[in-house]
Amino acid sequence: MEHDESLVALNGTHLSFIGHDCKDIPNFLGETYGHFARRLDLSFNQLRSLAGLRMFTELEELVVDNNLLGNDLRLPRLPSLHTLMLNKNQLTDIEGLLEHLADVTPSLEYLSLLGNEACPNQLVSLDKDEDDYQRYRYFVLHKLPQLKFLDSRKVTRKEVMEAKARGAFMKVVKPKSEASPEAGVESHPLPYTPLPRGARDPRTHKGVFAKCRYVYYGKHSEGNRFIRNDQL
Repeated sequence: MEHDESLVALNGTHLSFIGHDCKDIPNFLGETYGHFARRLDLSFNQLRSLAGLRMFTELEELVVDNNLLGNDLRLPRLPSLHTLMLNKNQLTDIEGLLEHLADVTPSLEYLSLLGNEACPNQLVSLDKDEDDYQRYRYFVLHKLPQLKFLDSRKVTRKEVMEAKARGAFMKVVKPKSEASPEAGVESHPLPYTPLPRGARDPRTHKGVFAKCRYVYYGKHSEGNRFIRNDQL
């Protein structure tokens, strides 16, 4: 599939290719911009693979919110990547994902998985509570101890200590459903989203980080807000 390069938004080393219904990363993106792009936003597409990132060797920030990425997700080795936003995809296997990220993104410090089944937040799993989510955080920090920010809030020293002591036993296991959906009945996505209002519309999506003074996990919550050092 051919793509008009005029659809690419470029601001210095920041590259955006949002809302084009792509199932794969177009080759021309890597060929044209891969050698200098530091930030890449591919949100609001239909990506099932990120294999096209192999040419983005200098990438530091990657935003792929609202895509179709699943448990077969594989990233090329990205040694400089410190920020990864995978909100609202189809990830369910948290352990497999974290082990892969530990291998290919050694510099990762900011990670957000809101809106995936792998993240037991009440926004997408009404049967989960704050305890489930906290155990998930301990498990993630056990696998990725260098993280400074996870989902909508900063990693605390207490969480790091708890993750080191007991994180290996904190994996949240979701039991198999006892009853399968009735034949012919479609399941509809939940009407709410964990993403900020500015990230819901592909025309205005920026994947920005903002200050968040508190975290509320009710159905009206809007999480996914990182605080960067230069914003403190």
